Amino acid sequence: MARKSNGGVAVLGLGRFGRSLALELASDDVEVLGVDADPRIVQSLAGRLTHVVESDTTDEDAMRQLGIADLDIVVVGVGNDLESSILTASVAINLGVPDVWAKAISGAHARILSQIGVHHVVRPEHDMGRRVAHLVRGGMAEYIEFDDGYAFAKTTPPPALLNRSLAGYGVRQQYGVTVVGVKSADGEFTYATASTVLRSGDHIIVSGPRDRVEAFSRLTTTR
Repeated sequence: MARKSNGGVAVLGLGRFGRSLALELASDDVEVLGVDADPRIVQSLAGRLTHVVESDTTDEDAMRQLGIADLDIVVVGVGNDLESSILTASVAINLGVPDVWAKAISGAHARILSQIGVHHVVRPEHDMGRRVAHLVRGGMAEYIEFDDGYAFAKTTPPPALLNRSLAGYGVRQQYGVTVVGVKSADGEFTYATASTVLRSGDHIIVSGPRDRVEAFSRLTTTR
């Protein structure tokens, strides 16, 4: 029999992570089924999600009855209770959900989730800690790093780049990064070109290898 899909997202476990994720999805008009065993949490989210149900997320029969098997995406928000997290993820995998995400609280937890077939494992606290560490070390306002060591950062231009075109300075040749966007003090972000001239008060988006992006961002004297 062909698998049905209703296009919604289920969030299993509505603690701080699951709750925040579910509400953000709902604010983007995504149909969200929230499930948690705590009646107080369920009551607090009534009317704020498409559906919110009190149920044991480790019970495969209960999850099947809720239609979890018909969903394209399930997010396991259970984190601190490792047994519940792993069992809940296993239920979603066993029900044939094609795209399962799960929160992990440690490296070992993440490995187990991956080993049982979870497609995407996230570590919010770990990832946020790494991100803040990069912001603390360098002169960056925002920082995003990808798995392959490639990064984007929002920063202010170093003094040497001010009042000169990007082509005239040769940022990529000098520092191994690319200026991909610029926002003037009173404007919006626009794509950077070779003829773009940076001014005091501008913010720029740079991309490149993580170490090069960090080194470049530390050249600035202001935030």
